[in-house]
Amino acid sequence: MQKLTKRQQQVLEIVKESMRDKGMPPTRAEIADRLGFKSANAAEEHLKALAKKGVLEIMPGTSRGLRLLQSAANEDEISSAVESEEEGLPVLGQVAAGSPVLATENIDFHLKIDPNAFRRKADYLLRVKGLSMKNIGIMEGDLLVVHRSKDTPKDGDLVVARIQDEVTVKRFRKEGHLVWLLPENEDFAPIKVDLREENLEIEGFAVGLIRDDFSGKLH
Repeated sequence: MQKLTKRQQQVLEIVKESMRDKGMPPTRAEIADRLGFKSANAAEEHLKALAKKGVLEIMPGTSRGLRLLQSAANEDEISSAVESEEEGLPVLGQVAAGSPVLATENIDFHLKIDPNAFRRKADYLLRVKGLSMKNIGIMEGDLLVVHRSKDTPKDGDLVVARIQDEVTVKRFRKEGHLVWLLPENEDFAPIKVDLREENLEIEGFAVGLIRDDFSGKLH
């Protein structure tokens, strides 16, 4: 990674902090507000400089379209995958219908990563399928960092939910006996779950995101 200016380092830390604490990148306006910029355009220029230096990727058309690249990760947050499956967090691909989420058949490999590097302890990584959450920077192929918990989700939480035999990543909202699993992409429709008729299980809460920028090395 090329050497960063002091201001670029500050912008990078805000991006990393937002992804760690909120599970999503900040908007340009949020960066500008934190650093006292007069407009979001100043934040945009610093983000472009970070992109040129290979620190992050900017995805046009979304207010939170930022993804950290491997070169931006701290050594204590992300390291290379390990061959031994006894180390690291399990990385899940397609979850087999009807199987427990952490069943052996669902695990593609293990990634050595500090589970305490996020706002809540990470239990596993889930490879994202599709583009239903692209407006908050969650893209197909990304690794979603998931915390398993029996806590009841609050409105607005990003959850990994199981409906029947399907596992999906969506934003949670509850209205009486109805639960809405909301996408962050206008091309996708919300999923309505009537708890009187359907079974809904919350498999975990999204607490971070890692871009799989090292395909071919994690096998």
